[in-house]
Amino acid sequence: MDIKQFEKENKDRIYLFNQGTYHRAYELLGAHVTEEDGKKGVRFTVWAPGAKSVGVAGDFNGWNADSFLLSHAGKSGIWTGFSEGAAEGQTYKFRIRTDNGRDLMKADPYAFFSEMRPKTASVIRDLSYKWHDAGWTAKRAAADHLNMPKNIYEVHLGSWMRHTDRMGEGQYYTYRELADTLVPYVKMMGYTHMEILPVMEHPLDDSWGYQVTGYFSATARYGCPQDLMYLIDEAHKAGIGVILDWVPAHFCPDEHGLVQFNGHELYEKRKHPQWGTLIFDYGRPEVRSFLLSSARFWMDKYHADGIRVDGVSSMLYLNFGIDDPAQKTFNKYGEEGNLEAVSFLQDLSRMTGRDFPGVMLFAEESTAWPNVTKPPEMGGLGFHYKWNMGWMNDTLRYVSEDYIYRKHDHNLITFSMMYAFSENYILPLSHDEVVHGKRSIIGRQQGDYDRQFNGLKALAVYQLTHPGGKLNFMGTEIGQFIEWRFYEEIEWFLLKYDRHREHHEFIMKLNNVYLREKALWEQDHGWEGFTWMEPGDAERSILAYVRRPKSGKHPDLVIVNFGWNGEEAYRVGVPVPGDWQVLISSADPSMEGSIIHTENIPWSGQQQSLAVKLPTTCGMILKHIRRN
Repeated sequence: MDIKQFEKENKDRIYLFNQGTYHRAYELLGAHVTEEDGKKGVRFTVWAPGAKSVGVAGDFNGWNADSFLLSHAGKSGIWTGFSEGAAEGQTYKFRIRTDNGRDLMKADPYAFFSEMRPKTASVIRDLSYKWHDAGWTAKRAAADHLNMPKNIYEVHLGSWMRHTDRMGEGQYYTYRELADTLVPYVKMMGYTHMEILPVMEHPLDDSWGYQVTGYFSATARYGCPQDLMYLIDEAHKAGIGVILDWVPAHFCPDEHGLVQFNGHELYEKRKHPQWGTLIFDYGRPEVRSFLLSSARFWMDKYHADGIRVDGVSSMLYLNFGIDDPAQKTFNKYGEEGNLEAVSFLQDLSRMTGRDFPGVMLFAEESTAWPNVTKPPEMGGLGFHYKWNMGWMNDTLRYVSEDYIYRKHDHNLITFSMMYAFSENYILPLSHDEVVHGKRSIIGRQQGDYDRQFNGLKALAVYQLTHPGGKLNFMGTEIGQFIEWRFYEEIEWFLLKYDRHREHHEFIMKLNNVYLREKALWEQDHGWEGFTWMEPGDAERSILAYVRRPKSGKHPDLVIVNFGWNGEEAYRVGVPVPGDWQVLISSADPSMEGSIIHTENIPWSGQQQSLAVKLPTTCGMILKHIRRN
């Protein structure tokens, strides 16, 4: 196929790409194993406007780029060519000869696979895979995920579990090994989803995957693309959704990557003032096509059930991280909002809703930007969920305080209900909260060893019964005291010790109570599913509230004692008379299954109440089972 024929056959795709509206750019650009004019080979296509010439150097031509020069497709900035000698598994790079005579050796921005770091070449790879999740994806498309259980296990694949008897890269569990270990574990523990820190190719382990070089390339650390597909396929067989972290906010400045791809700023707008990375140019049409195609790629080719967009706040504000007033810029309205980024995120929402019904978009957004989870037609960004960073900060600050001071800051643990339904929220206790000297979640708890475990369990009950989806990072479920270390596995040996094993079993039991109790998630985003019974007992640091299912019948009563002292007969009002059964008691499992009868004693605005034995620093869930 000569360049004229290529242009003719791809006229519409090239036009849409240059307009910023082609969301399948991975089908046009990159390296594709194909057959042309009866010859098997690989077609290489890359966007490098303004280049003097583009050649491909690889295993198939002795890394001599001059022996395989690409042709320029009109004014599109696209270069393309077919090589009969190239084949799957071979490595390659594009040699970009710039308008000022420099030669740049660049990895393929659309490569489907890459060499293991520290090597940086792209790898020709076919993505054929036979999926077995048609029933899962059909059910996903038909479901209303907004009021379904969402209890997310956040995991870094390289440090969840390792082969400690091996050295070097052999320590990593492969994608396929994780399918046989991680997936059954997530299922056993009662989580509904697992969220994976970015698996897109990245050069530096220390970045945890958040500085990407391969936006279409699953990292080679754990295997090949089909191995990751197998992991996701097995998760779907087990009824577990898979959420992938994705990073359109910035990219790393490694020379083989996107930085000054044609010798000038092309993908980038400017440097990030704090992170040393580069901010994408969301206003350049071809960059929008690139990023939207990347998001679509992981939903399309890898069947991702959700995309968590990292660093949304840094995208939304033109002056994010800029303190010097002289360096600040403003949009046409004189405001700091990045209108191009807003438009991009709205396009992401529209594309996802149109092409992948049931797939969820999550925003890591830490500011008061309005309408993050409202649809674009209502002026929103179009995300389905927003991480509730306010809840996270207030809650962790509260549980880090000494018991004697908590009564003075009781509002920290109740204030979240003032805005709980302003967005669709996820309550995150994520990897960011257990690194950089912040301490582990149990390490923030006050008191002695036993009291810390009691506090961690009480926090777990509070989180799982508070309106909104839930997210916890690996290691918290075993009460790991040290911070997360990306270079070693979490401390599974702790399960040999009674308190850690008991805590692990408690989290599994609590997660399964959450799954069974529709009251805890069926009306998760409105006041119809939540009523305070006791928000104001600051002196004793106790909360009580009711969660209701859609039927309105058999609500759950939640009591959380964040205080130092227990109560022999803590009285709390309830909305329904009759028998209430203790489903779970974090500090006294012997209470579970016991029945408490209401008394005709008005309390907290209710006509009847219960007197509950409330241990120190604990969480309890009771279910109404019958009327008198």
